[in-house]
Amino acid sequence: MNKYDELERNPANYVPLSPISFLDRTAAIYPNRQSVVYNDRSYNWSETQSRCRLLASALAGRGIGKNDTVSVLLHNTPEMFECHYGVPMLGSVLNAINTRLDADTVAYIIDHGESQFFIVDRELWPVLEAALKIAKSNPDVVIVDDADAATKPNIPNDAITYEQFLGEGDASFQAPPLDDEWQALALNYTSGTTGRPKGVVYHHRGAYLMAMGTVASWALPMHPRYLYTVPMFHCNGWCHAWTMTLMAGTTVCLRQFSPEKFFEEAGKHNITHFGGAPIILSMLSSAPDEIKPKFDHTVKVMTAGAPPPASILQTMAEDGFEVMHVYGLTETYGHVLQAAPQEDWADKSMAEQAELNARQGVKFTNLEGAEVIEEDGNPVPHDGETMGEIVMRGNVVMKGYLKSPEETAKAFKDGWFQSGDLGVIHPDGYIQLKDRAKDIIISGGENISSVEVENTLYKHPAVDVAAVVAMPDEKWGEVPCAFIELVVGQNVTDTELMEFCKNNMARFKSPKKIVFEALPKTATGKIQKKQLRERAKNLV
Repeated sequence: MNKYDELERNPANYVPLSPISFLDRTAAIYPNRQSVVYNDRSYNWSETQSRCRLLASALAGRGIGKNDTVSVLLHNTPEMFECHYGVPMLGSVLNAINTRLDADTVAYIIDHGESQFFIVDRELWPVLEAALKIAKSNPDVVIVDDADAATKPNIPNDAITYEQFLGEGDASFQAPPLDDEWQALALNYTSGTTGRPKGVVYHHRGAYLMAMGTVASWALPMHPRYLYTVPMFHCNGWCHAWTMTLMAGTTVCLRQFSPEKFFEEAGKHNITHFGGAPIILSMLSSAPDEIKPKFDHTVKVMTAGAPPPASILQTMAEDGFEVMHVYGLTETYGHVLQAAPQEDWADKSMAEQAELNARQGVKFTNLEGAEVIEEDGNPVPHDGETMGEIVMRGNVVMKGYLKSPEETAKAFKDGWFQSGDLGVIHPDGYIQLKDRAKDIIISGGENISSVEVENTLYKHPAVDVAAVVAMPDEKWGEVPCAFIELVVGQNVTDTELMEFCKNNMARFKSPKKIVFEALPKTATGKIQKKQLRERAKNLV
């Protein structure tokens, strides 16, 4: 044995990495600093720690433990923040579900993920109620009865509220130590390229390093004041619940976004950082000046998705916001590439800066490698023209897809995670996304599978052939556009088809435009979507 290899790991020099450790450290050092704010509610770090322990203890009392799935259907509220600690603290797996999904998809997730416990916002109870009638699983349910909810539908008389459930717990509860940092931490579902979502599994090590890498790549200072506009179900809110705890920051929860509410909370709480899709930036930049607070500091913004146009970047800069464009996927815990600004960019015109910021950029400090490769596996030349697939490797890449060994094997090839996105590399080493393989449509930060929309359209008796592509949209970046061939002798209007889609899938996925015409096909009958994408551009 080599002399260096004789030195073995032991409990004194090796502890599994987990973002859960951030909570105890921050609560011990800054117990009285403000941790989480939501409308009239405010907690300090000591209180947040106690509430997370109460949650973990109450779950343990119901028999929830290691590798058990706890699903949540919640808005950005303190309860959602607490679930990011109370659930994985037990070694259980947090399954945060998109609040915009339909009951059928929620039922699929419940069964596929084998949910054993479910925490739901009262406003979203009707969706879960319908889902439970479809699902084979029968998880225990706790309801968050938020006084600030826009609507309060009826709930069962014997329903247990979140606060009542916490009452079952013990604030002095000590969770068992983590055995392995590779242990599953979170389960997030992404639509991918099929009608049914795939379950992306995160581990504790990845979430820990995601938080650490975000601090370095975003130059995050201690005690940031962060407005949570990113839905916390989306890649666990880009893992920022853990990041802000690491830096002893204050997280201001935003249940529902509107420019008025955003600026009200941002001004009231002196916000320093926030993140959001480009649609958020668009809505903020176009808001009336009278509702915009005057900051005495620069507010740092992280945006992911379609790059914001120059006009929006200019307006945001004039309003005191500094925007950083990032790129990532559910499979990479969120953002892993960034358009890291260079000093000389500041001397360029706003249009030139927008073009540079439009690129997906260079790897975060938490990512080991990012490349663009051709079909033969070789890297493309750094010429900004040769297209290939964007691939990544590192500790912030998922464990794999739950119960999907074939899909997992496809995603991991030759030591790289295959993103399915096509791009180029510029001479300065910055990656730029050029096209989305497999026809994913990104609308307002939400992934929409064209296949899922097509499958829904095919359920209508009048539809013979359907093809869905992305159509540019000024507000949402891009939206679904459907091209339809009708069954001979059948008739249906575009309005009727749109309504049919809304009634059979998540409403936001419904096509925003439907065109009835013969679809271009190859000699073998394959629909030529490239032509349809060009056609959709001219429909705007």
